[in-house]
Formats: sequence, C-alpha cells, structure tokens
Amino acid sequence: MNRINPSKLLLSKWTAAHPQNREKHFLVTELFRDEEGTVLDVELQAVLTRRSERLDWQTLKNSDAWSPGWK
Repeated sequence: MNRINPSKLLLSKWTAAHPQNREKHFLVTELFRDEEGTVLDVELQAVLTRRSERLDWQTLKNSDAWSPGWK
C-alpha cells in the first residue's frame, strides 16, 4: 500500500503496474476538492497519448495497480 498525502498529489508522477494501450506513465494534472478543501478525485494524464481520466485519489494507494514515480 502506497502512503500518500493527498494535498501533495498535484503534478506527481505515477507508473501503471498493468499498462493498457502502451500508457504506462501518468501525471496528476488536477485535484478535485469539496467545499471544505478535501481532495476527492484526481485527473491523471497519460504522458504518451495525453489522454486524461478522472479517478478517486485513493485508487493510487493500491500498490498492485500503481507505483509512485516513473519506472
């Protein structure tokens, strides 16, 4: 399990453990917060294709699917 501080996720780099469509490296480009400022979701952008997807930031804690940094 990856330990993550959600307020420091912006512009962090991630590597998918099981790449699809040759998309392996991702960058967090946006944080989505609620009224209190709590991070709810992140937008991940694939470096290779520039495709973006929005997902729950807690998904990045799963070390079977994501690892921090580009490897």
